[in-house]
Amino acid sequence: MTNIQEVLVGEIIGSHGLKGWVQVFSYTRPAEKILTYSPWQLTDATESEEVLISSSRVVGKKILVLFEECVSRNQADGFRARKVFIDKSQMPDLEEGDFYWNELVGMKVKTTEGIFLGNVETLIETGANDVLVVSPARESWDDQERLIPYVDQGVVVKVDRFLNQITVDWDPNY
Repeated sequence: MTNIQEVLVGEIIGSHGLKGWVQVFSYTRPAEKILTYSPWQLTDATESEEVLISSSRVVGKKILVLFEECVSRNQADGFRARKVFIDKSQMPDLEEGDFYWNELVGMKVKTTEGIFLGNVETLIETGANDVLVVSPARESWDDQERLIPYVDQGVVVKVDRFLNQITVDWDPNY
């Protein structure tokens, strides 16, 4: 049994040209950072396979990738809509107090008064700060979705990986 932790870093959004290239939508920042990871695990509802990149290029905002042994548009079309995962061990270590978004997704969100608001569904990148999308869960305060700004040491008081919980200074009625 292996101890691999997969992290979603992008998805294949279509083929490009006739020679097997695919276009990739990257969840990494900066977007081209996705090209520094290898191998990729391409996964859909029915299968998963490991692939190696033989060539890549960035054209404007497009990220194009050619996989080893993928030489035709038909083969490239077969990768469409697959999610791109990497082993977490490939990701650089962060400084104390910094987190990858995927680490925050699923965490419980409680106020400083101990009121359970729900779980982090996803995050939204805005110009000023990131925003936690908190969805109601069983035993949450109410059934409202909340958008809570991720302002460290302001709104977000503490992120506790051990408890899988984020404590926020937030009015539950807001």
